[in-house]
Amino acid sequence: MTTAQAVGEALTVLAQEIKITPIEPPGSKKLVNLVNYLSWMVMLAGIASLIYAGGKFGWERFHGGAVESPKIILGALVGGIIATSAGTIMNAVVTGGA
Repeated sequence: MTTAQAVGEALTVLAQEIKITPIEPPGSKKLVNLVNYLSWMVMLAGIASLIYAGGKFGWERFHGGAVESPKIILGALVGGIIATSAGTIMNAVVTGGA
């Protein structure tokens, strides 16, 4: 047996396909349901903070106080962008970008 034949046989063994059938772990549906509820709560919190900041912005303009509400609005918008893109980012990480 030559070295080329031995390497060829080794490559044949390494290239064999392994059949894997993925199954859902127990309790995964409850976890997905919990994550869905949490995402709804995050969206509602973002909407509530935008409404609060809008009201505060009007109050500050009417009474002539220091304007701090644009910081709240900016924070709510950035938080909303991060919360909405988190699923896409995690999907890219888990699937390897494919």
